[in-house]
Amino acid sequence: MPGLAGLADMTERVRAAGVPVDLTTTGTRRPLPPGTELCVYRVVQEALTNVLKHAHPARATVLVEYRPTELRVTVTDDGRSDRQDPAKLPPRSGHGLIGMRERARLYGGTVDAGPRAEGGFRVCLVLPVASEGSDRWGSRPPA
Repeated sequence: MPGLAGLADMTERVRAAGVPVDLTTTGTRRPLPPGTELCVYRVVQEALTNVLKHAHPARATVLVEYRPTELRVTVTDDGRSDRQDPAKLPPRSGHGLIGMRERARLYGGTVDAGPRAEGGFRVCLVLPVASEGSDRWGSRPPA
């Protein structure tokens, strides 16, 4: 099942398709439930697919942040120089964004997505995770 370990390969495939992508991970990596890992993988996959479809030849970044009680994953692109001002574009109701939000909700998380003031687009996934030092189901080891 795809997970966080597959993000490097995914970003490499997107680079090969012509979109420069930077992948950065911060915080202390720890084991996560397989469903959480799959959720992250699919949301990043959809966000990068959207960059290929709608923003190519933009640059993209994927930031994976392990925080004490949550995992935050942000995918941004810098937009295309030939695109219109996002404020002047009619709103779109993409099924991909709906799917990302529904997937995140299954794991108690959220997805926030929209145009960035400086141009481009941002997708931010936040999932609750067991705190550092606890096992993958949230219980602390015996003292």
